[in-house]
Order: sequence, then C-alpha cells, then structure tokens
Amino acid sequence: MILELAILHIKEEESSAFEQSLEKAQAVIQQAEGYLGHQFQQCIEEPNKYILLIHWQSVEAHEEGFRKSALFTEWRGLIGTYFAAPPEVQHYQMKFEHNL
Repeated sequence: MILELAILHIKEEESSAFEQSLEKAQAVIQQAEGYLGHQFQQCIEEPNKYILLIHWQSVEAHEEGFRKSALFTEWRGLIGTYFAAPPEVQHYQMKFEHNL
C-alpha cells in the first residue's frame, strides 16, 4: 500500500464550489482499480489550500491504472477548473504507524 499526497491550491473565492464538485469526484475515484480510500483536508492558515491523501495498492495502480483511465478524465473534469496551479503530487510508503 502506498499513499498519494496531493497539495491543491484553489482559485480565490472558489473553495465552496470546489468542495461541492469534489463530493461528486469522490464517487468517481472510488471506482478505480487499486483505490483503497482517501482523506480530504483544508488548511486552516490558507483556506484555499487543501491536501488530498489517497491510499492505493501501488504507485502503478495510481499512475498507470487511474491516471490513464477515463475515470481520471472524468475526475479531473469535475475539479480541475478550480486549480490555481497544477497539484503537487508525491507518493509515500509507510515506515512507522502509531494510532491516534
């Protein structure tokens, strides 16, 4: 299992509309093969900044499976117009875990 961390910068005054569209987009990504779950969080200090944490079975499930699929096109069509800049995306593997 890997974690995709995406930092999203949303256009000024578009946060509310973005969040509404993201609700629809979540239903799309959940259909992707290799998708395991996600969290979506808004920055307190910078309200137009969000992080999206998505668990995938592998980097390939994200990069080769989802990103090259019609589901990605649909996903990006729902939320992409709200981006002020391209998302910053990186993948992480778990080394240690401690429950909150």
